[in-house]
Formats: sequence, structure tokens, C-alpha cells
Amino acid sequence: MPFHLYQIIVTSIAVIMIYQGIDNFVKGKNHPTALKLLVRIVVWGGMAVVALFPVITFWAAKVIGIEGNLNAVILTGFILVFLMIFKLLSAIERLESQISNLVRKDTLKNLKTRNLKLETQRKIRR
Repeated sequence: MPFHLYQIIVTSIAVIMIYQGIDNFVKGKNHPTALKLLVRIVVWGGMAVVALFPVITFWAAKVIGIEGNLNAVILTGFILVFLMIFKLLSAIERLESQISNLVRKDTLKNLKTRNLKLETQRKIRR
């Protein structure tokens, strides 16, 4: 069975995305959860399986009741949408983490300033 270019590209992207998910999970980047990792593996693994074994889409089309073969166009659209969604989610998680860190630092700074003011006021009263 000869491989087509799109099969190699889709499978490569899927492997990279799964690797990034596992790497982030192991290193604890972006507050990973097992559910996020599982979803990533299922979605991108599914994309790779469909790309490598396109006959599955004909079977799924029969089960769902879709006639005709626009599989390559639909698959490409799904891949692009999922890629954008994962990248956006990653950016949002990174921003949330940065905001949380900034708020924590600001709160600690305000607490230290407040404590210094209180100590100064206590010393003045004595």
C-alpha cells in the first residue's frame, strides 16, 4: 500500500502533537491533566489512524449515512481546526499561568508593604 504525501504530513503532525502533550504532562507545563493528555492522544491518534487507513472513513460514512467522498477535504479541515484549537488552548493556559503569577507577586508585594506600614505605626504609637 503506497503512502500519499498527506498521510505522511498528517501522521507527522499527529506524532508531534502527541509528543508535545506527553512532554508537557511529564514536565508539568501549562497545568497538564490526565484528561487533557487523553483527549490529545485520542484526537490526534484518531487523525493519524484515519490518515493511514482512509478506508475507515468509507465505513464511517456508511454507518453515518454520508454518500460521496470528500474525505480529504473534510480531514484537512478537521486537522486545521484541531491544530488551531490546541494552539489557542495552549496560549490561553500560558496567559492564565502568567496572570496568576503576576497577581501572586503583586499580592505578596502589597502584603509586605502593608505589614511594613503596620509595623511603623506600632513603633510610632509606642
